[in-house]
Amino acid sequence: MKLKYKLIFFYIIVVMIPVLIAGFILTNYFREGALNRAISQATNNVDKIKSQLSSKLRVPTDISNLLYFNEELEKLVNTRYPSILELTKAYLDYTDFKEYVLRYREVSNIRFFIDNPTLVDDMSIAPVTPAIKEKSWYVKAMQNNQIYWMYIPDKEPQIISSKGTINKLSLVRQVPYLEYSKSGVLMVQVAQDELNQMLYQEPFDTLVIDEQGYIVAAKDPMLVGSTVDAYDLGMDVQAKEKGVFTAEVKNKDSYVIIDEIVPALSVSKLKIVSVFETKSILNDANKVSKLGLVIVFGVLLVALALVYTISLLTTNRLLRLSRQLNQVALGNLNAVSHIDGTDEIGQLSRQFNYMVSSINQLITQVIESNEKNSTLEIAQREIKLKMMASQIHPHFLFNALESIRMNAHLKGEKEIANIVRQLGKLMRKNLEVGRERAPLKEEVEMIRSYLEIQKFRYEDRLEYEIAFDAGAAEVMLPPLIIQPLVENSVVHGLENKEGTVHVSIAITLNGNKEVQVVVQDDGIGMTEERLAAIMEVITKTEEEEHGRIGLRNVQQRLTLYYGEAHGLRITSREGEGTQIAFSVPVDSDWRT
Repeated sequence: MKLKYKLIFFYIIVVMIPVLIAGFILTNYFREGALNRAISQATNNVDKIKSQLSSKLRVPTDISNLLYFNEELEKLVNTRYPSILELTKAYLDYTDFKEYVLRYREVSNIRFFIDNPTLVDDMSIAPVTPAIKEKSWYVKAMQNNQIYWMYIPDKEPQIISSKGTINKLSLVRQVPYLEYSKSGVLMVQVAQDELNQMLYQEPFDTLVIDEQGYIVAAKDPMLVGSTVDAYDLGMDVQAKEKGVFTAEVKNKDSYVIIDEIVPALSVSKLKIVSVFETKSILNDANKVSKLGLVIVFGVLLVALALVYTISLLTTNRLLRLSRQLNQVALGNLNAVSHIDGTDEIGQLSRQFNYMVSSINQLITQVIESNEKNSTLEIAQREIKLKMMASQIHPHFLFNALESIRMNAHLKGEKEIANIVRQLGKLMRKNLEVGRERAPLKEEVEMIRSYLEIQKFRYEDRLEYEIAFDAGAAEVMLPPLIIQPLVENSVVHGLENKEGTVHVSIAITLNGNKEVQVVVQDDGIGMTEERLAAIMEVITKTEEEEHGRIGLRNVQQRLTLYYGEAHGLRITSREGEGTQIAFSVPVDSDWRT
């Protein structure tokens, strides 16, 4: 692929596509933000309506509580009147209902129904008729002593003897009169204008619904008295609990927010429902998003044109430089590039000219150095012959040690013969350390030979044990990686300590993943300050005179081969001993 097409391709992949994706994400973010703000506003409005409605319904509740214990009302409705004149006088003398209606704007009317045939319906107090006894509100009120809130529709004009309709949200409750062995039903009607004005300024369609499904208040007053099913909310509102729901309301995607209110001292619930169309909320967000996308597309297209132009100019200059390179590749070392400019291509052109000049100089130097190389090769061969001759001396040393061992064995000095054999094995392994890797079993043999020699030297002052996992025998690791640790434990463990020092070496294979090596002694140990100083010395990269050469050598080789995580771990307590541990990973390439 040509460079200009690569630039365009990477521009599309790295810039255009991510910007478009970010644009779509931001668009969705704005849409979601608008919806969330609308939901939050509607929820706050519902809470506000809930508080206002609770306050308004408190007034009828308090009035009903006062009338529940009103002795004048009790006497009025339970008296048997012999004539209409006495009844009219009693009605005129009782003014509590009128005073409450005039005093409180939340109440439009108060009615009381009782089984007393001497009474006459005067729009406030009325006798109970067979038709009234069949009404649902009357039956519910007579079941118990609780307060009920319900909408009384104008389809029931019989309840007021055809002299008017109710068509309002009303408080209904039973008022028992034990002295007369009868009960009446009190009805306090809420002023409809008060409920409608509460919802008039709401930004979204808002309804208040009773348990029967009647709309008792709405932003649109024409909806009052109809059922919630007729409004077509797209769900069974009565079955839903408090929450925010999505639904198709009147064939439009909408959000429906539902909340409940239980008026004070009441067993009835009223639901507050707020509905807003999704599309109307998203219109402004969509306009901003579309404008943003148009701007983004315009900027991207202009940038694409600039990228294409710059890439075209760049590739033309590179093609000129490529022709000069081809001439050099064909053997023309006199080619010169004439591309100007202070950018990278101009610098590359100048470097090209410098490179051609350097090649010409190097060719001359190579011709001159060939003669020197011939002389050097002869000298190297002579050095190799001397190195091969030097190998005879270790061979002679091993033969001499073997002769000493055999002579001691023949004379019955088995212990000396064994020590000479161990010393020969140890020296042979030390002279073979030029190998990059050695099996772990050979390292263990070297350790055992070293400890036998030290045991011969210190006798009862030294005791040792080696725990070696046979599964790790063929694991390859750098030679002489454990022996310096054992030597450190023996030398420093016996130092300044009376009695026997125990040295233990534990080599275990953990799940074919790594080999764990632990060298421990019960010598004099060291202080925390001394341990910190030793760790500082062995982890330094510079050589230090009189430093811990053995430990430092092991630490550096471990970290070079396996990394910092596999370096030496040293713990020590003064008077108790020292432990040195490390681990090496097991890999198929490090096995024989």
